[in-house]
Amino acid sequence: MRLHLHLLSDSTGETLENIANAAMVQYDDVETLRHFWPMVRSEAHLDRILQEIAQNPGLVLFTLVNSDIRRTLESRCRALGLPAVAPLDSVTGALSNLLGQEAKARPGRQHTLDAAYFARVDAIQFTIAHDDGIGEEDWEEADILLVGVSRSSKTPTSIYLANRGFKTANLPIVPESPPPRHLFDLKNPMIVGLTTSADRLIQVRRNRLIDLNEGRETDYVDQDSVRQEIAFARRMFADKGWQVIDVTRRSIEETAAAIIKLLNERDIVRGARK
Repeated sequence: MRLHLHLLSDSTGETLENIANAAMVQYDDVETLRHFWPMVRSEAHLDRILQEIAQNPGLVLFTLVNSDIRRTLESRCRALGLPAVAPLDSVTGALSNLLGQEAKARPGRQHTLDAAYFARVDAIQFTIAHDDGIGEEDWEEADILLVGVSRSSKTPTSIYLANRGFKTANLPIVPESPPPRHLFDLKNPMIVGLTTSADRLIQVRRNRLIDLNEGRETDYVDQDSVRQEIAFARRMFADKGWQVIDVTRRSIEETAAAIIKLLNERDIVRGARK
């Protein structure tokens, strides 16, 4: 079974993500396609997200304290026939009854507004602005640059890493369109190649075509073409000496953890050389 899970937060979304993780481990044989939306604080931002929700209907979980944005989300979800759940409402309601006071509608109040908090917000903003090869002139500012063929989990992994405070850019590897030359001259970001099996990639891509109501068979899902595409990317990773992670049997969380481990090991080596 496949489930589109939309997570909307007016802060970093860490609390909401932990709740979702705790709930999803209770179910077997569910392919969860996560759509993570942090820092939702305007109607314009919400409108863009609602378009994605309409295209990929599923469960909507949210932690939004702005009453107008909440009402809009709940109203639109009702119109789409989708469940929209605010998992913290029952907790704050019980606390309000016991304490005799209303909860303060303050986004991200659980986070101390220190340097680390603002660094994480900055990382999220950077990552969103540098998705899918955008903003190549700023890649040197990134902590991590993910490269891989289309639908190899680059974007969700980037957002997860950003939520952990790492500025992350990502770039698709397309055999017919060579990447910018200065990609190979970058000094600061750790470049990580994400690879996967052809069978898994074809399945993911077929699901994406179904979501787009696209029924035609193309090279995008042709087995020979996909194998050649993956082989091309792997050769590039090997030629450039980049770190490589196979995401075939990894969740987004597991992939991100492996990347963070590699980054920490690199920083230790760099520190020892100084």
